[in-house]
Amino acid sequence: MTDQAPARCDFNTKDLILRLDETLVCDVDAMDNLVADIMEAVTGMGCAEGREFEVKLALEEALMNAIEHGCGGDPDKEIQVAVCCDEEKGMLIVIRDPGPGFDPASIPNPVVGKNLFLTHGRGVYMINQLVDEVRYLRGGTEIHMRID
Repeated sequence: MTDQAPARCDFNTKDLILRLDETLVCDVDAMDNLVADIMEAVTGMGCAEGREFEVKLALEEALMNAIEHGCGGDPDKEIQVAVCCDEEKGMLIVIRDPGPGFDPASIPNPVVGKNLFLTHGRGVYMINQLVDEVRYLRGGTEIHMRID
């Protein structure tokens, strides 16, 4: 992914109380370590205070989707992660993967009909329930999650 611009937070830099830019190798253990580091920083700075559980779960779901679908589990591929916190605008998490992308509207609702019995396909739905705003850019290879 070195040929692409890094994922970025679209908050005003001078207003940030926290900014993290990380590159994650496509590996679940590395993901766990990164999530722990991000949550330590988020908690320490008071970002999304009282919403830490939602932030952690949405972050884990989005990163797992990037590992499984965006990288296809290939440990040679990388995921870009940016986390910004602004006292006025809240928190923004941006995750970009090198995959082919997807159309979020094509994902079946996991709480309707036979989908209730599936053992997968709940990540996008959960993210939408956990954060205040979700946007998919770059053909679905980049997710922006905002928490007020």
